[in-house]
Amino acid sequence: MSQAVLRFVRNLLIALGVALASTLGLGVAWTAIGGGDLPVHGWIALLLGIFGTVGLAWALMALAFKSSREGWDDRVDNRLDPGRGDRDNDDKP
Repeated sequence: MSQAVLRFVRNLLIALGVALASTLGLGVAWTAIGGGDLPVHGWIALLLGIFGTVGLAWALMALAFKSSREGWDDRVDNRLDPGRGDRDNDDKP
């Protein structure tokens, strides 16, 4: 296996571990404050919410890093930005 695949699998397992620990911690906290037992549907909803949130955060951060690495942030045309003002006149000689 290549290094990229191994790194991907390692990061995925770390994210899943964090999500699992968060889910168990929230379940214990819910029971500790007297919230009662969480039914199976509650656990499913909690797992989907945590995995969805972690997955979305992971995907958005990956896109931000990819955009920064490939230079997409440098190629934005800001001529029509109302907050730009006259401070950036790099398109004039």
